[in-house]
Amino acid sequence: MKRFVVDASVAVKWFVPEIHSDAAARLLDGPHELLAPDLIVAEFGNILWKKIQRKEITRDEGREIAKVFRSIPFTFVPSSDLLEAAMEIAHGIGRSVYDCLYLTLAVARRCRLVTADRRFFTAVGSTPFADNIRWLEEFPPK
Repeated sequence: MKRFVVDASVAVKWFVPEIHSDAAARLLDGPHELLAPDLIVAEFGNILWKKIQRKEITRDEGREIAKVFRSIPFTFVPSSDLLEAAMEIAHGIGRSVYDCLYLTLAVARRCRLVTADRRFFTAVGSTPFADNIRWLEEFPPK
């Protein structure tokens, strides 16, 4: 079974039709182990809140999505376990600690982070961590 770290930019596409939602759904189709720092819960909730504020979804839809999100078979890793390494990576590549928590988890578990965050993906692509990240549309990896 392959394992992948998934960030909130991908997870939201499982519930809200957006560009690349079909690609995101492929992560749920296969026998994959899905990993994420526990930060994803707060980030995912914040994305839903923004979508409610922008009237892209209703509050009731947001509540239902949040409920179903809890059923996704994630292996959550405490962000506190990743913090020091994430800070080092963040300083080294000039990206936020939030984003680097996901990347740190991928490095630690020797797998790939799948993201739909184009700016982060592009920034990491020119670093020693390029092998640890995949653009969502490239999933499944070859």
